[in-house]
Amino acid sequence: MSLFEEEVCELERKISTYPTGGTVFYGSSSIRLWTTLEHDFPEVQPINVGFGGATLAACAWHFERLVVPAQPRALILYAGDNDLAEGRQPQEVCLFFYALAEKIIHHFPNVPVTFLSIKPSPARWHLVNEIRTANALIAEAIEQLPDFQFVDATPVMLTSDGKPERNLYVDDGLHLSPTGYARWREQLTQKSEALMASMPVGV
Repeated sequence: MSLFEEEVCELERKISTYPTGGTVFYGSSSIRLWTTLEHDFPEVQPINVGFGGATLAACAWHFERLVVPAQPRALILYAGDNDLAEGRQPQEVCLFFYALAEKIIHHFPNVPVTFLSIKPSPARWHLVNEIRTANALIAEAIEQLPDFQFVDATPVMLTSDGKPERNLYVDDGLHLSPTGYARWREQLTQKSEALMASMPVGV
């Protein structure tokens, strides 16, 4: 996992300056590029721990370095499409999720966790069947994990004819536009038990 070493080291330095006990958003560049987290979720002390190109496998590998020091009150996870883009099969992606889940349960057995569904982007539409299968496998796995929740944002990311809604993505067709992040925010605000659990009493 030396591919990510420079960015992981930089994240380690940043995390060491953050207060502990916030809501950690952990995953790939779709998390890293979510620059409005503090504005979008001001009540939950969001901490952005996304790194570019991250796979679910890399998220599991670097968990102790990037998440454990933050001592999160709640976790929001997004990763998996980079694994599929590298040629991994959906079953492998689910195994990587299990590896990450095992570490979460070991270190934070009572912390609520939300996994946000792998997005159906225009750039990776050729992988849509693999994306759907990976999402289904992860959702099925999560049904057996206390304190874990799967939030399926796929329906609100597609047009009426079942294709990716183009304005939710920037020019590369892969990363989210501000409109796309607003759609994710809406889904998480409405559905994420992890976010609700991390809000101060009375909010």
